[in-house]
Amino acid sequence: MSNRMWGGRFAEGPDAIMEEINASIDYDRKLYKQDIDGSKAHVRMLAEKEIVTRDDAEKIVGGLDTILSEIENGEFKFSRALEDIHMNVEARLAELIGPAAGRLHTARSRNDQVATDFRLWVRDTLDTLDEQLSDLMLALAEKAETHAADVMPGFTHLQSAQPVTFGHHLLAYVEMFARDRGRVRDARRRMNECPLGSAALAGTSFPIDRKLTAEALGFDRPTANSLDAVSDRDFVIEALSASAMTAMHLSRLAEEIVIWCSAQFGFVKLSDKFSTGSSIMPQKKNPDAAELVRAKSGRIYGSLQALLVMMKGLPLAYSKDMQEDKEQAFDGLASVSLALAAMTGMVKDLEPVTKAMKKAAGSGYSTATDLADWLVRVLGMPFRDAHHVTGRIVGLAVVKGVELHKVPLDEMQKVDPKITGEVFSVLSVDKSVRSRTSFGGTSPVNVRKQARRWLKELSRG
Repeated sequence: MSNRMWGGRFAEGPDAIMEEINASIDYDRKLYKQDIDGSKAHVRMLAEKEIVTRDDAEKIVGGLDTILSEIENGEFKFSRALEDIHMNVEARLAELIGPAAGRLHTARSRNDQVATDFRLWVRDTLDTLDEQLSDLMLALAEKAETHAADVMPGFTHLQSAQPVTFGHHLLAYVEMFARDRGRVRDARRRMNECPLGSAALAGTSFPIDRKLTAEALGFDRPTANSLDAVSDRDFVIEALSASAMTAMHLSRLAEEIVIWCSAQFGFVKLSDKFSTGSSIMPQKKNPDAAELVRAKSGRIYGSLQALLVMMKGLPLAYSKDMQEDKEQAFDGLASVSLALAAMTGMVKDLEPVTKAMKKAAGSGYSTATDLADWLVRVLGMPFRDAHHVTGRIVGLAVVKGVELHKVPLDEMQKVDPKITGEVFSVLSVDKSVRSRTSFGGTSPVNVRKQARRWLKELSRG
């Protein structure tokens, strides 16, 4: 019995193991809409160029619309024997309209067909990620504006460093996700070329109009080299690369939420909507949503690494190895999309515990830099000398077991007699953050201005 897919070249059907390793329909059925859209654009172009009759083209488009409806209504029967979404659609089309279905594959190959379908799917997904990043940035900017003046400790090495505001901290993530959004948009722009019409690898002898097909599918232009068009997977690797960067930023924010929610910090609270309990410890309220977002990063990195390794040794043009790109892309991009949705929900949900943050902001001698700056600004001391004097005063505070602003003036004057009572005006955390007015600094005035700038920009899309 000849192989129903390959016709006369093969006398026998595939071994069961070959069918198992070769079939991709279990996952590439996700491309059904893109496959049907590409086929409709292709056959309309064929009709326009009089390569097929308009009557056959209309039958094919009508049949494809029927198949689309069947799939979306759950009525379509997918067959693993037909290997992939392309052959499943084509076989059903033949059942619906007869011999005219065989004309659809004129002047194309499954190589350029799948490359086009996959580009369309990745492009749609990048558009979704763009919107999700915008939603997350909006949630962060809104919360930053609300808490522009609420003081918290800023850290280096996870040690208390200088006071900042909660709004300023959140806006740091807005900047990160803005860069992620830029990478998503840049990847979309670069990938927006149409492979359809490249055929197997060498183009086609039929007088097709690739610009017409590209335009019909919303691409900027057709790809310029048929070999590259069918063998390129840069577009999905770049999408996953951008997703990996996004996942890294999501993981950093998730880690901070986990830390902030701990009893030892107590900086923020998450509602029951984004928390879970313990099966044995009734008092527990765990920030599991944040922990799962943090964990997703490894999964996304894995998808990216798998595609890089898969592609690194492939000669031109198409190799069957490239069938392995779909599952990794579907999983990696779905994971970052879910993580973005979860993080946006958490940001909207979390409430800062401002008293706890402010108390912590004053610990660890966090206004020591303000003292050093005062010595430079008011007493004209070189900064290196001011750094040394401040260090000695911090040492006094450590010995006495008090915060910096509670070191008596006469004790400070033993270190440097020129210090006056005015120094206490810079040692409170509120005055510290208000003084940081340099562009990009943490002063509440700056934070409100930056938050409103982002809110205005995001409102424009």
